[in-house]
Amino acid sequence: MANPNSLIAATAEHLARYAPFDTVAPDHLTWLAQRLRVDYYAKGEVVMSPDEGEVKRLIIIKQGVIQGRQDGNEAWIVLHEGEAFPIGALLSGRAAISVFHAETDVFTYELPAADFHAFVGLSAPFRDFCTRRLANLLEKSQRGIQAHYAASTSDQQSLRSQLGDIVRRDPVTCSPDTPLREALETIQKHAIGSIVVVEREAGGDRPVGVFTVRDLIGRVILPGADLTAPMREVMTPNPVALPSSAHAFEAAMLMARHGFRHVLVADEGHLTGVISEKDLFSLQRVGVTQISGTIRSAKNVETLVKASDDIRQLGHNMMAQGVASEQLTQILSTLNDLVTQRVIELECSATGDCRSEFCWLAFGSEGRLEQTLSTDQDNGIIFLIAPDEDLETVRARLLGLAGRINRALDACGFPLCKGEIMAMNPKWCLTLDEWKGAFSRWIDAGDPESLLKASIFFDFRPLHGQHALADDLRAWLLEKTVATPRFLHQMAANALRNRPPLGLVRDFVVDGEGDNANTLDLKLNGATPFVDAARVFALATGVGATGTAARMRGAAAKLNIVEAEVEAWLSSFFFIQMLRLRGQHEESEAGKEMDNRINPDQLNDLDRRILKESFRQARRVQSRMALDYKV
Repeated sequence: MANPNSLIAATAEHLARYAPFDTVAPDHLTWLAQRLRVDYYAKGEVVMSPDEGEVKRLIIIKQGVIQGRQDGNEAWIVLHEGEAFPIGALLSGRAAISVFHAETDVFTYELPAADFHAFVGLSAPFRDFCTRRLANLLEKSQRGIQAHYAASTSDQQSLRSQLGDIVRRDPVTCSPDTPLREALETIQKHAIGSIVVVEREAGGDRPVGVFTVRDLIGRVILPGADLTAPMREVMTPNPVALPSSAHAFEAAMLMARHGFRHVLVADEGHLTGVISEKDLFSLQRVGVTQISGTIRSAKNVETLVKASDDIRQLGHNMMAQGVASEQLTQILSTLNDLVTQRVIELECSATGDCRSEFCWLAFGSEGRLEQTLSTDQDNGIIFLIAPDEDLETVRARLLGLAGRINRALDACGFPLCKGEIMAMNPKWCLTLDEWKGAFSRWIDAGDPESLLKASIFFDFRPLHGQHALADDLRAWLLEKTVATPRFLHQMAANALRNRPPLGLVRDFVVDGEGDNANTLDLKLNGATPFVDAARVFALATGVGATGTAARMRGAAAKLNIVEAEVEAWLSSFFFIQMLRLRGQHEESEAGKEMDNRINPDQLNDLDRRILKESFRQARRVQSRMALDYKV
């Protein structure tokens, strides 16, 4: 007869292979193993259903596969060895919302509800996992990613640091009436690069302007300014400020986008500090402000090619710092924007072909500020013609300009679009009225080709030129889509054809040929379900944002979607984005062509589990969309 102590030890050892039990203290794991009983379910047997009422037990799969279905639909959740359910129902004291069937012969560990609650109180890691399941797993994975990349990058404070934690010293200030000479003497005395002009108030100093050493030439020396002049006459008014709770990456993005070297830190309108590019440089090996400065001052495409290489290196360093993919993709996209903008400026300066009112548009991932390390071009032009101009003459001039810009961007590492969705294609160099006409035809037609175009072009964002043209087009588009529920139904139905690749017996459904055999396309089957759903939600509710996260967060309240549910969706979306970034970086380091495919068998157990949960969240997003549009 088997020794009971040996069986308990074997059970504890088995559980310790899987999260969250791998973080539970050994004595607590033994306590758990002592209270588990083993049960068996034959293939096809119901393991748990809503008909049972309030859930009375936690089930941990010892061996086999269990599926969960809602309302007789296809399986939305597939559970494998080491996974536990239904935690949410146990915590809430309610019935399960799904019918769970044994997909194979299944052996389970089962824990009575009372012991489950006792264990939640006993084990802090288990309690944390139960209340923040996905977030807990993501944090653990992120630490692993950070450790992996930190091996090749020096220890650095993270760009996720809050500004209040990295402010170096109290800000040096003066009043608007302070004479220029006195302010300059203060700058020299403190050996600083800027001084903040403030109005004194009871609650603190309210920043009204800023003056930097860089302003000396343009505002003092060349104009011959009187050194007795008050600071209000030479300062830059209405300075940009961020709260102390903002993160360093947000300050870096502001500096990169606007060419600033200083960003004020203010809470409730009162100054608390100043962040300089030097402060941020200490957080980075390849600096955001360094790269953006190089891009802004570039005199030729060759310089921009080098800057583009630095952007990709920056991506590596930021992964080492533990920067989350949401921030990382935004920073990469912002710097890529600067490259595009500088290319346009150089070509306009060289050719003089920018006389007409036009706006350069970004589509696809660039339009959503979600570019990864591997991205091609998706862009177009929107323009107006003056009464005395000929339409085709203006278009021809802009097409010539666009061709040079597209080829320069190709040299910078943004390949020409194979589908020819580029501004140098006459189809996508259109007047405002022509764009409205094209969008209207796609909305009215609703055929597969029109829906595909809508999924690409409706994510447009202005990058250069007359932004008001894009704003006009966006307002018109949202008014049209909100009033056309048939089109939204068609968009939802089209999106639901792309299902997350969850397997029934295996964890994932893989495909691919040759070197890509047994792989997953993380862009098409992973990120796209979230992107498509967010687009439909935004077009339905009049949300003007283009990014997936901003769209979901903006539409959630209007659609009565609880915040926690949206954040779970987005956590999953950004985990998939991080896997894409990590895979692309490793391919680049190995001299391979970057793509979006991974072999799930090469992931560690933790990342495989999170990827499964992320695909389940994608199914939940799709279930919500299917419910809303009765698809």
